[in-house]
Amino acid sequence: MSGSCSVGSRRRGGGAGGLLLPLLGACLWAAALGYKPVIIVHGLFDSSGNFVNLQRFINESHPGTNVTIIDLFDRSASLQPMWKQVEGFKAAIYPIMQNAADGVHFICYSQGGLVCRGILSTLSEHKVHSFISLSSPQAGQYGDTDYLKYLFPQFVKSNLFHLCYTAFGQRISICNYWNDPHHRDLYLNSSDYLALLNSERPNPNSTEWKMNFLKIQKLVLIGGPDDGVITPWQSSQFGFYDDNETVVEIQHQDVYLRDLFGLKTLAARGDLILCTVPGIQHVWWHSNETVFHLCMEKWLV
Repeated sequence: MSGSCSVGSRRRGGGAGGLLLPLLGACLWAAALGYKPVIIVHGLFDSSGNFVNLQRFINESHPGTNVTIIDLFDRSASLQPMWKQVEGFKAAIYPIMQNAADGVHFICYSQGGLVCRGILSTLSEHKVHSFISLSSPQAGQYGDTDYLKYLFPQFVKSNLFHLCYTAFGQRISICNYWNDPHHRDLYLNSSDYLALLNSERPNPNSTEWKMNFLKIQKLVLIGGPDDGVITPWQSSQFGFYDDNETVVEIQHQDVYLRDLFGLKTLAARGDLILCTVPGIQHVWWHSNETVFHLCMEKWLV
């Protein structure tokens, strides 16, 4: 697997030893530092192949790190319901956690950030230290995107509104976190995913899910004003529209003020990090080296 250290047999010729020793040194250095494994979860219409640059950034910065990009629900399969994806990704990730005595890190991109929240909330024995949410609609999505227009050529907000607040719509992943600020009651009553994760409606598991989520040591929320897909972009940092479509920042959101699933607790612990980077379009977050060094590198130890 890419990212693991291995030393091959010595070749003939004077140059082989010179190559072998630095590699061996790098492996010993990584072992001494004890970098935790990194698990990457992709977003809507992505696949594992989209993350080769991010994997390279990690391996160059932290040599010897075991990086796993989960190859599930690729491309159009990423439209399957969120709870189904949570269970699938959980089954793939759990053995990696079990083999990581010191824990693991999550980097979860776009829709994948919401998948990871589902895993963290429902898996009581998870071993995730840093949860890095990379341009993910954590407070929901309310906006036309190129992705949706490609999928639904006739798409406008009102059409998706009528689709998402139906039983059929809830079988499409984006409808599981579609959050119409003008129809808050329908979101609360119809959302079988995000409203439950946020404990915005009665949920018998809310106390347990909050305890599970708070087992993370850092929550890193990455986003920026030039994203162009996450709408509003502040949703990547738990900000969202009020009914006038004015953005209310995270610290003034009800889920934060009432600490419904742990955001305020994380902030009080000093474990809630917001990283805002301008000039990055949505599809480039995981391939931008500046974003990696500014927002991710220090939390992957």
